[in-house]
Amino acid sequence: MILLRIFSSLLILFFLFVTPVLAARDTDSYDGNIYPIYAGNGSLVPPPSTLSESLKNERTSVLVFYLDDSSASKKFAPVVSGIKLLWSSSIDLIPLSIDEIDNNDQKTSKDPGYYWHGKIPQTVIIDGKGNVLLDEEGQVSFEQINDAITQATGLKKPDFDLTVKSFNEYNSEPSKDGYTRPRGS
Repeated sequence: MILLRIFSSLLILFFLFVTPVLAARDTDSYDGNIYPIYAGNGSLVPPPSTLSESLKNERTSVLVFYLDDSSASKKFAPVVSGIKLLWSSSIDLIPLSIDEIDNNDQKTSKDPGYYWHGKIPQTVIIDGKGNVLLDEEGQVSFEQINDAITQATGLKKPDFDLTVKSFNEYNSEPSKDGYTRPRGS
């Protein structure tokens, strides 16, 4: 009987002092990595390639500088996921948390930190020759990003639109509107 009272007392204390976990896209709170939470795509981080590898292989690089506890970065996360959805293996998408940028003063054009201005989110598109075709801060439109990627790769723009569908206050995902090709074709 005493054991039951102790257990009941501990359970009541637990519920009184435990606060619920809150996550919201419009706050600068740290909720975890933003790509699985706000874009539904945890495969974006860590990026599968580095900028130096991408330049060495003469591939188009899309650098996205972000911070997990930034509301602006949280709002931009579905756009980054959409870039992956549209261009998949045609580009090297490299989302980088600014926490991971090396603060070395001797940066070269092969270092991502060389391109970062100090604001987030920031999108930089570099062609296979190392030329910067887009360098924008803030909420960059799919249209601007697609134009720069098309110029960098020489590939035709996708013939369908991309929209971001929100399910609730923090879950959203990009969706291809007008996409009719079956998978694998």
